[in-house]
Amino acid sequence: MGPAMRQLPTKEDILAWIRENPDQAGKREIARAFALKGADRAALKHVLRELEDEGAIERKRRRVRPAGHLPPVTMLIVDRADPDGDLYARPKDWESEDAPPPILYVHRPGDPALGPGDRILAKLKPVGEDGHLSYEARLIKKTGSGPRRMLGVFREDRKGGRVVPVDKRADREWQVPPGATGGARDGELVEAEAEETRRMGLPRARIVERVGDPSAPGQVSLIAIHQHGIPDAFPAEVLAEADVATLPGAEGRRDLREVPLVTIDPADARDHDDAVAALPDDDPANPGGHVVWVAIADVAALVPPSSALDREAQARGNSTYFPDRVAPMLPERLSADLCSLMAGVERPCMALRMVLAADGTKRSHHFVRGVMRSRADLTYEHAQAEFDGRGGPETAPLRAELSALHAAWWAADSARRRRQPLEFDLPERRVELAPDGTVTGIPIRVRLDAHRLIEEFMILANVCAAETLEVHRRQLLYRVHEEPDPERLDALRETLDGVGLSLPKGQVLRTGDLNRLLDGARETEAQELVHLQVLRAQTQAYYAPENRGHFGLALARYAHFTSPIRRYADLIVHRALIAALGLGEDGQTAEEATRLGAIGEAISKTERRSMEAERDTVDRYVAAYMAEREGAEFEGRVNGIGRFGLFVKLAETGADGLVPISSLGQEYFTHDPEAQTLTGERSGRVLALGMHARVRLVEATPVTGGLIFELLEASGVAPRSPKGRNPSRRGRVQKGRITLAKAGRKRRS
Repeated sequence: MGPAMRQLPTKEDILAWIRENPDQAGKREIARAFALKGADRAALKHVLRELEDEGAIERKRRRVRPAGHLPPVTMLIVDRADPDGDLYARPKDWESEDAPPPILYVHRPGDPALGPGDRILAKLKPVGEDGHLSYEARLIKKTGSGPRRMLGVFREDRKGGRVVPVDKRADREWQVPPGATGGARDGELVEAEAEETRRMGLPRARIVERVGDPSAPGQVSLIAIHQHGIPDAFPAEVLAEADVATLPGAEGRRDLREVPLVTIDPADARDHDDAVAALPDDDPANPGGHVVWVAIADVAALVPPSSALDREAQARGNSTYFPDRVAPMLPERLSADLCSLMAGVERPCMALRMVLAADGTKRSHHFVRGVMRSRADLTYEHAQAEFDGRGGPETAPLRAELSALHAAWWAADSARRRRQPLEFDLPERRVELAPDGTVTGIPIRVRLDAHRLIEEFMILANVCAAETLEVHRRQLLYRVHEEPDPERLDALRETLDGVGLSLPKGQVLRTGDLNRLLDGARETEAQELVHLQVLRAQTQAYYAPENRGHFGLALARYAHFTSPIRRYADLIVHRALIAALGLGEDGQTAEEATRLGAIGEAISKTERRSMEAERDTVDRYVAAYMAEREGAEFEGRVNGIGRFGLFVKLAETGADGLVPISSLGQEYFTHDPEAQTLTGERSGRVLALGMHARVRLVEATPVTGGLIFELLEASGVAPRSPKGRNPSRRGRVQKGRITLAKAGRKRRS
């Protein structure tokens, strides 16, 4: 008889070893750990099978692990963020019927930003006991982004259906298999998520949410909210904090209740976050001077750092405004009530006192934390009527105060003209809605002196905030608008050369140089072209803790201070001022100061997101308004050129629409991207930016905001190509005179 067989380890011994060695838990490693050979290894296999049947362990690719446990290196999918902003993930492969254990993602400096749906390879560290097991995950590498999603209209067919995108920039539809329609009905607005990539045919998707009837009132803005991911509902924790918020008392604050402050806002304003007042300066050393007060809602007093309200405001970055609603940065209890500077009620404020000389030069300024009572909620139209001597009952009690305010602005405006900020005259569309949500008109918003008054005093206040924080060496977020990129300036110079204007090289570019260009082109056929090209040469503004100046405003330093109800950047600046000037215990924290770079980057993105959502919404409302006018003719200007056609902006509504190149007739057209022209190969006719155009509306699609035009006539100046291919000429194009090659022939572009 051979030597006695070694006693097998107990199930408890094996489980304990697997827990201590999760990365080595294969049958071979277990046998080696317990020195098992021959028949003992066969018995070990039997014990492991019993443990698996009992649910104590799981087998995965020849490895075993305790039930509910994960291997030390695992592929994860980022799942969600909790109210504190912490990211949680789930295992990519989880076959148990039980819920997977919680996995907290631990961000380290240098890790990329992650969002829901991103796939990562992570190293896991178990925390807690078996009964309450959870993990901490540290990134090894990001392996993929979150699944692509699309908002569109579901169209049912025999193969399940298709999702037609509402984004007019999307280039294809998605196929939905029969089992992935989510119960969506034909014509319903849905959100779809891409599934596997296919080499041939349409990409496949599944419906993840049914949004509703795309033609129902109010759906226009909801489409943008879904499409761009605009948060439109507050977490319960945030609403709970807003519900218990209370106004601070007047103790320790400057009493400004007798200062004749008023708010001046659009007639449909949903909140009032700034108020202004002006008085003649009685200082003999400043003859003809002015004292200007700018009071701003003290949001910092109601939104403490690191609170649920603060985290949600930072995540939103800013409010998003639509013609029929607002997606606010703060709950309505704060934005429309406690923080809003409503007439006749006391409100806490951050206030700025500026002293201006008679010529508008700022002599001094200082900030206080105060309590105020607005004298009136005025509209721009009310204020303008008073400035023009046509004031009504709304402004009669404030005639002297508004006169002083206008005089102070007149002085400040003279200083602004000396500074020469960039002077663009950009018409702004305003959508007018009936009570049932239908569009009644798309007028151009009239720009009044009352608008300019508020704008200039807000700019001065923003400059004062940046100056004060720099003096006190306090970290802040600047509003940065850098100089135009040199390559864009070279393209601008080539365009100007083609129309007989010039922008010299080799000298520091100033806004006054560009203003002179705009003035030189005014009342000429090249006006629209020059205006478009100067605008396109500009960079996009953003928030950053490093100061690079504000080129467009011709200012060395600039920081947003005046709208903390609707912009998180302004709340950051308020807290910095509170800390720098010793105005309370709720100012900027050291932790917040270290994160300004990341905060600035994040809120710059949310700002761009809101701008795109607001623009897309206006486009959809315009398309709905224009849908009843298909076949009508309109006047406009060419404001975009591409190889697929040209874009025309209508003079009446400011609406943009596409003239497809295929509609121009039977002729090849060559696209010159540098000169921004389309040239007919046979006729030599040139279509260029800035040309006057007469078009016919062929199609309006409200769900996408798309307009398709037919070009009837185009005239104006076509600039020379920078490569000299297209001679400068006057082009006049009439329907039928420019033709394309016959249908079916390959078009070169």
